[in-house]
Amino acid sequence: MRDDFHALPDSLPVPKDDGACSHLEATPLPDLELRTTSGALVNLARLTRKPTVLFFYPRTGRPDEAAPVGWDEIPGARGCTPQSCGYRDHHSEFTALGIQVFGVSTQTTEFQQELARRLRLPYEILSDSGLALTGALKLPTFTFSSMTLLKRAAWFCQAGKIVKVFYPVFPPDENAETVLRWLRANHRPEQQSMKLGSQS
Repeated sequence: MRDDFHALPDSLPVPKDDGACSHLEATPLPDLELRTTSGALVNLARLTRKPTVLFFYPRTGRPDEAAPVGWDEIPGARGCTPQSCGYRDHHSEFTALGIQVFGVSTQTTEFQQELARRLRLPYEILSDSGLALTGALKLPTFTFSSMTLLKRAAWFCQAGKIVKVFYPVFPPDENAETVLRWLRANHRPEQQSMKLGSQS
């Protein structure tokens, strides 16, 4: 079953930009807490010490379960494990740029913890199972088998605001590399460290 989650099938439907994230750039991160896979609570509005990448995915499956019928036919649904592994494999490059990474989904913390252990993720995943963040920022979602799931996206956040939104995300396994390319062209870590030093 491992290959089912790590490899992307050919001819996946490509998601289209429906404008559902067009309101997010320059938006302050809301003052709310989400639980992480370590069990801690993270207040998004207080993510100001380090520039942050938040990447969003619908749901990950378990290796002992087949993908749900019809899942691959939903544009942008398939590929959560490859997306997560991309951020894992490039994590040291984000760290070198002084950037912290969080994944986000509407799955429970317990479900996310199994994924984090199995894939040996070096970053935390935030659970929006109560849809607090989703509702506060009107994030794009879709419904599958009575579950409200986030559409795939990524944000670069700095000084408590969303600076850059990547949406739609396709192919998902290249998302981390796409974000890194943008950061290397647009983000200057030395400038950020100088600003932080001047405030101390």
